[in-house]
Amino acid sequence: MQSLNEGPITRTLLQFALPILGMNVLQCLGGTLNAFWVGRYLGEAALSAVANAHSIMFLLTGAAFGVAMAASIVVGQCMGAGKISEAKRVVSTGAIVLLSLSAAMSIAGSLLAEPLLLAMKTAKESLALAISYTKVMFLALPILYMYTYVISMSLGTGDSKTPLLSMVLAVCIGLVFNPLFMFGGGPVPGAGIAGSALATLLAQAVSLGVLVQHMYRRRHPLCFYSDDLSLLRVDWPIVRGLLRMGVPMAAQALVVSSSAVLMIVLVNRFGVETTAAYGASLQLWTYIQLPALAIAVAVSSMTAQSVGAQNWERVHMAARVGVIYCTLATGVAVLAVYAADGFAYRLFLPQDSPALLIASQLNRVIMWSLVLLMVAVVLFGVMRATGVVIAPLFIHSLSLFVVRFPLALLLLDRWQADAIWWSFSISCTLDFVLATLYYRYGGWRTSGRGELLAERRTAAPERIRGRSAK
Repeated sequence: MQSLNEGPITRTLLQFALPILGMNVLQCLGGTLNAFWVGRYLGEAALSAVANAHSIMFLLTGAAFGVAMAASIVVGQCMGAGKISEAKRVVSTGAIVLLSLSAAMSIAGSLLAEPLLLAMKTAKESLALAISYTKVMFLALPILYMYTYVISMSLGTGDSKTPLLSMVLAVCIGLVFNPLFMFGGGPVPGAGIAGSALATLLAQAVSLGVLVQHMYRRRHPLCFYSDDLSLLRVDWPIVRGLLRMGVPMAAQALVVSSSAVLMIVLVNRFGVETTAAYGASLQLWTYIQLPALAIAVAVSSMTAQSVGAQNWERVHMAARVGVIYCTLATGVAVLAVYAADGFAYRLFLPQDSPALLIASQLNRVIMWSLVLLMVAVVLFGVMRATGVVIAPLFIHSLSLFVVRFPLALLLLDRWQADAIWWSFSISCTLDFVLATLYYRYGGWRTSGRGELLAERRTAAPERIRGRSAK
């Protein structure tokens, strides 16, 4: 475990962020390989189906995401305060709540997949494929979320190297089994687009098992042993703290995912080629944002530990360094893609596809604004790590529901698909402006000073002192 509350800010931040970047690259590589096999060999309709399916998954999994993020932040605060037993209480409570939520989401997603895809006006050519893919992915949801949860808990303790090793394994498994399950081979029958979802399930299930085993072998501080069996239960004061923080974060995830669904409904109006171009661009944007997202996670984890240790000067210095490196990393990536232009999209689309020109146009309009969006993400991460979650929710809701979708809808008849692309850039700019203003002038410095830990200490002081004495 690495303490993020000690040592030079820049070096500590980069040492922690680089494995996260490697992990994110590998995770996205798995998604890219999936898009490559689906788009190049199953066609534009299949790639469009995957884009629609992922939009639905994001829509219905926000609650579980909020709990996982809240638990990770509180674990970081506990580690910064030196309260290992309290961190374990958070881990066990969060895991039970998360499993319950993800199981409910799995059932709901499987039942609602078809009506939701129909409501999104998914193209007829893609509908059957999207239904098949979506149902398998939702059945796999508990495993997918537990894998993400364990990784998040490890990051909360300052350990980013162990999750990286597990991600290497997941990508290697996907590399072998994705084409095998899709097209068949030997005794394995080909399952088409559903095979891609099955390969994802297998890769993450195996990696989750190996990750947990490795953590026990290395005696990770969050592992549970015989002396910790009393901690393996739901702790209701912790549940209240996680929900108070997790519900707004879940709502923010719901805002983002539902906005994505609304936007893809507009994109679907222009046919399979435009949807395929949009799906390919989403893959590309993921890579552009990877360095900044790794920095944002590192800054958030460092902030959580610093809040636990009440080291507020380090919080502000970490935010400053994070913004600088985030801007540089995203800016370089955007310039590189602008220089490559159409060559970047040929990884995901057939070489003679009309969607290539559409992808080139939409990225000329949108990509520059990703730099501004990533700065906002870093600042929001700092605020959330202190326990402040309402302001990011309000700002995102304003930019996505009051600006992005209404603006696109208003200009759709006049500008056609360009109205959608410009609404993205304008809303990202608004996120940046409002996040910067709130970070500079808002009250997050006083309202978020480790309040979840304070509640926990107040809720059960005798029990905490008893565990510490042991």
